[in-house]
Amino acid sequence: MRLTILGGGGFRVPLVYGALLGDHAEGRVTEVTLHDVDAGRLRAVTGVLTEQAKDVPDAPAVHATTELDEALRGADFVFSAIRVGGLAGRAADERVALAEGVLGQETVGAGGIAYGLRTVPVAVDIARRVRELAPDAWVINFTNPAGLVTEAMSRHLGDRVIGICDSPVGLGRRVARVLGADPGEAWIDYVGLNHLGWLRGLEVNGRDELPRLLADEKLLGSFEEGRLFGTDWLRSLGAIPNEYLHYYYFNREAVRAYREAERTRGAFLLDQQASFYAEPSYASWDRTRAEREATYMAHNREASGAGERDAADLEESGGYEKVALALMRAIARDERATLILNVRGRGALTCLDDDAVVEIPCLVDANGAHPVRVAPLPGHAMGLVSSVKAVEREVLTAAEGGSRSSAVKAFALHPLVDSVTVARRLLDGYTAAHPQLAYLARK
Repeated sequence: MRLTILGGGGFRVPLVYGALLGDHAEGRVTEVTLHDVDAGRLRAVTGVLTEQAKDVPDAPAVHATTELDEALRGADFVFSAIRVGGLAGRAADERVALAEGVLGQETVGAGGIAYGLRTVPVAVDIARRVRELAPDAWVINFTNPAGLVTEAMSRHLGDRVIGICDSPVGLGRRVARVLGADPGEAWIDYVGLNHLGWLRGLEVNGRDELPRLLADEKLLGSFEEGRLFGTDWLRSLGAIPNEYLHYYYFNREAVRAYREAERTRGAFLLDQQASFYAEPSYASWDRTRAEREATYMAHNREASGAGERDAADLEESGGYEKVALALMRAIARDERATLILNVRGRGALTCLDDDAVVEIPCLVDANGAHPVRVAPLPGHAMGLVSSVKAVEREVLTAAEGGSRSSAVKAFALHPLVDSVTVARRLLDGYTAAHPQLAYLARK
């Protein structure tokens, strides 16, 4: 089986390849093609993969190319893991937003909109090339903002594109761990959009164990979300929010922490990874990865007084690659699995239309991912989900037609941007910072 990774020079690619090295079953991936527009990064990552594979006799063969069409032809699966504008673009997204006093995180708020505006046109072009050159391939989208980009690609690939994220997996694992349950045996009631969802139940042997967690102050405060959000707020919600909801529920504190930080997250990663790519090796990649994981959402933890990440979370770092491998196995081998994925909801979430990409449990088999119908969201969550989905749709409209007015509307409608005037200034700042946004005409 052949796997193509778009963004093949990306820092996380060795995580994916490491997961493939551990798969020796029949029908496994035997050939990996890396594609990237940056030949230097491609060489660096290819070298790291060679080191990873040196003691594995049946390691998947690795090829690298800067030609998209060459990479796509003959692919059975395509991982889309691109970053339009690179980490320098992410750092600019943060800087422009913070200058206006609003959040610049790469998937949430103004930063996520800017990232989406420059990524969607590229992702749509990729979807069209896949449809023409590899029509039977399944596309697994890692590219952020994952829900938005998956919905853009689904307009051309239908249900053959599936978005993945490790945040729901990590949340479910932490909740199961504190309850003494096996996350692999539990049914996790999780629903929302990418980076905007809630764990509403964790069922073990037919019994929902979440009420027990919410009633136990010590247990509830013993894991990351309990410390990040506070136990009183979790009990008020009656659910455990995805960690990214901290940007919504504690926006002022998060923005203050980001503005007071010596460097933004994007600037930190830009400097950190520049050192790795200057002298790439598996050892330096692993050190850089460990530091990256330890500092994940550090500003939010600082703002909430949550402290350092749990050692257990660091030991189980990553997650994208595990979800992706489980998804590929389920489709390629018809090994039925239940996974939390980003897919067109098909009415599973009643407050949104059928084509809206949502993040919910899915049953996966050889025919793809089938969303499970879930209970309606409470009013506060439904309002937030509907509002952010409306913003995503404006981003898609802007990207499709080059409409400046739709881009301004996307910024202005977002719950974390509190002024149309600020929305206009944000777009001006982003178009000045990113050549990729030149397509947004003044109309």
